[in-house]
Amino acid sequence: MSIQACAELVHRGDPDRFLATMTAPLAAREILLPIYAFNLEVARAPWVTKEAMIAEMRLQWWRDALEEIATGATVRRHEVVTPLALVLDGEAARLLDGVVTARSWDIYSDAFDDEAAFEAHIEATSASLMWVAARALGAKQESVFRAIGYAAGLASWFRAIPELENQGRKPLVDGRTSAVAALAEGALARLATVTSVEAAGRPAALAAWQGRALLKQAAREPARVAEGSLGTSGFARHSSLMLARLRGRV
Repeated sequence: MSIQACAELVHRGDPDRFLATMTAPLAAREILLPIYAFNLEVARAPWVTKEAMIAEMRLQWWRDALEEIATGATVRRHEVVTPLALVLDGEAARLLDGVVTARSWDIYSDAFDDEAAFEAHIEATSASLMWVAARALGAKQESVFRAIGYAAGLASWFRAIPELENQGRKPLVDGRTSAVAALAEGALARLATVTSVEAAGRPAALAAWQGRALLKQAAREPARVAEGSLGTSGFARHSSLMLARLRGRV
């Protein structure tokens, strides 16, 4: 099964990540696209049905597929799993298992227990994904890529909040503007610890190219998160991606 199926999935379902990936060399794209297609499919799984048991079964299907990859067993043929198995080792498969487990939150309407539980969710769904992608490219700076991934994940979460609330979810422990601004500032502080990004992992880091700008916007104008108006113009979006690529950092 070709990489084209993964590319088409990401193009349709995660256009910003696709745009960033298409600036990378072909060899990097062939590694990143199966990982991103996996992430998209897992993120969708809890939303395709209102039956919690069916949603859990869909997530379990992906956990079983990752277990096959991790243990070296015969891997099921599937348009995403087959190419994914070619770019993951056992450790990466187990890290992605944590991504799947965290997505169970999307099935139910329970609130996060506390801020630590919320941060752990962003770590599992975004920081771990960024690290798996960078590691698959040969990167070694785990703390760097986790910081970048967390920041990008929080920015994406902020943009998703209105829709999550419409779906009956409770996306924030504290939705007051002061608390939203504090979350954004905390993620920006993590980004401030990143002084350089090793060349091997830069194609993965590019997927986070909008994170810093969105978090700064949320820190300055936190009410925009609830309003669903967080974001930049199309021109700013594209030009900032090109600048990030040229600078070698996000």
